Order: sequence, then structure tokens, then C-alpha cells
Amino acid sequence: MLDIKVTKTTAPKAKPEGKLGFGKIFTDHMFIMNYTEGQGWHDPRIVPYGNLSLSPASMVFHYGQEIFEGLKAYRGADGRPRLFRPDMNAKRTNSSNKRLVIPELPEDDFVQAVSELVKVDSDWIPTEEGTSLYIRPFIIATDDFLGVAPSKTYLFIIILSPSGAYYESGLEPVGIWIEDDYVRAVRGGMGFTKTGGNYAASLIAQVKAHDDGYSQVLWLDGVERKYIEEVGAMNIFFKIDGVVVTPMLNGSILPGITRNSVIEICKDWGLPVEERKVSVDELIEAQKTGKLEECWGTGTAAVISPVGKLRYKDDVMIINGGGIGELSQKLYDTVTGIQLGKLEDKFGWVKVLD
Repeated sequence: MLDIKVTKTTAPKAKPEGKLGFGKIFTDHMFIMNYTEGQGWHDPRIVPYGNLSLSPASMVFHYGQEIFEGLKAYRGADGRPRLFRPDMNAKRTNSSNKRLVIPELPEDDFVQAVSELVKVDSDWIPTEEGTSLYIRPFIIATDDFLGVAPSKTYLFIIILSPSGAYYESGLEPVGIWIEDDYVRAVRGGMGFTKTGGNYAASLIAQVKAHDDGYSQVLWLDGVERKYIEEVGAMNIFFKIDGVVVTPMLNGSILPGITRNSVIEICKDWGLPVEERKVSVDELIEAQKTGKLEECWGTGTAAVISPVGKLRYKDDVMIINGGGIGELSQKLYDTVTGIQLGKLEDKFGWVKVLD
């Protein structure tokens, strides 16, 4: 168990009013812990939110050795702060760490650090519908050395951001651009990790999609360039002829926590669920024959994001008349209901902070 030293700010910031947006406002405090080779993780502390002082030669700037996570805290119906499946984020942190050759972080320490920071800044958790306190843990390599090798020192940091809906349109179905030129990741690479390089690789297609009026990019596999993988900030699901279908995890797709939750919920409801390869040709054919009934994305930030339009080359697929599907809405209501304590947590996913 970590012995976390807490230093409270002497100049608390005013709480935001009005529309929050996403990831633009930050709370009064942050968590920091150091790693030093031979000493391990040490000096866990909660301190006032502020800038970092790093050498320009810090390896994170030059070789991208870093990972991050994303989860949320909610104000429950009983008034207490709640976390949704933080143990899964802890496990995924170490999966990313292993691939990026970053020292393992004990999972209990991860959950404790997140919990204690949220407690300190719990009055920053917004209560309006659709809002939450976004939590961003991350680890960066800090050796001041211009050589391609794993760093010997790291910082584990957690910051918090009160946030509204990820998309300004809320639950309005979004348009998705299926990218047919660039690729994001390949099996054997880093696609299954949460590391900045994956997102940097997605920016060029994201700009192209936005310029054409689409909200996100849906990536194809990097080998055959025909199988659906994931959206830039979400995993993707389809309801095809009554069956819930999502691309199987293959090493280049992020194992999303909301993705896993949706699969478990659908199975609990008795719905047929398939994790398998899904080709873009299958989607086009399903849309033409009326079998492509719904499409939605899943992720921590957006939770459930209905998709009303898919574009691939010259094909534009309008799904469910461009409206929210019945299953998409039910999944959103169920996941958020569990997160907020409005529905029974029969899966044991919520950690209530006292």
C-alpha cells in the first residue's frame, strides 16, 4: 500500500460554470510518483496542479516512450464518488508498460493513487447529466539521454478534468470515415497499447475526415486493408441481422474497457455476440440488403456513440435512417446507469469511494 503524502493547494481555482467541453479544464491537484532503476517506484505524492520541469533531453520527447490511460469518476445517486472498473485500467496499464519496456506498476497502487486523488478533488466532480470527472494517468520516460534504449527513470502522473460530453452533439449519431489510404497499426506493433504514437499516427486521416464533415476515422487492418479494426477514439460495434458483431482483438486493436462491458451486458441480455473479422465488403453488402441495423462506438470518453453514417470510398452507408438505434440507446442508458448508481451493479464493476 502506498504511503501518499498530500500537499493541498493554497490557491484553489474557481469551479467552472456553463459548458465544460472535454479535456480543457483541470482540477487543483495531481498525483506524481517517481521510478528510479534499482529503487523502484517511490515518493508517491499529491501536490497542487502545475507545470513539470524536465530536461529538453528527456527521452519521452525524442523516442516516445510513454503510455497513458483514461477512466472517469462519477457522483453517484447517493452523493458518493464512484469509479468504473479501475482494476481493468490498471491491468491495461501494465500491458502497455510491457510493450513499451516501462517498469510494471502494481495494480493495487494504480487504483489507490487514482482513488486518493479523486477523493482530494471530489468537489470537482460535476453533477449535470452527461458530465463526469475524466481521469488521465500517464507514465513518461525522463532520462536525459539521446540514445535509443529504455529509460532508467520515469514519472507516473495523474491529472483530473471535469468534462461534458466527448462529442458536442451528445448522443446524436456521428458520421465515420473508413480510411482507405493510411493505416494506424499492424499486428506485432503497438496498436493494443495506449501510447501517444498510435494517436499521432491517426491525426493525418482525422484531419482529412473532418475536412469532409466526418467526426472520426474508422481504421482498416494494416496488412490486407479490408478488415475493420477500430475508430480513432473508440472500439466499434455493428448489429447485423440481429447479431451484435465487433472486430476480434488481434494485437492491433485496443482492448477497450467499455467494449468489454458492452459485450458482457449483451451476453447477459441473451443477445448473440460475435467477436470476429469484419470486412468492409461485408458491411457494404449488409447495408444494401437491409441487414446492417445499427452501428455504435464504445469508449471511456464517449461511453456509447451511435453512428448514423459510414463512408468508404464512393459508398456512403446511412444506418438506421441516421437515427439512434434502440440497442445503442439501451446500452448507453445501462452503462451510464451502472456508473451513476441508478441501476444495479450486478457485475461488481463500480468502486465506491468513501
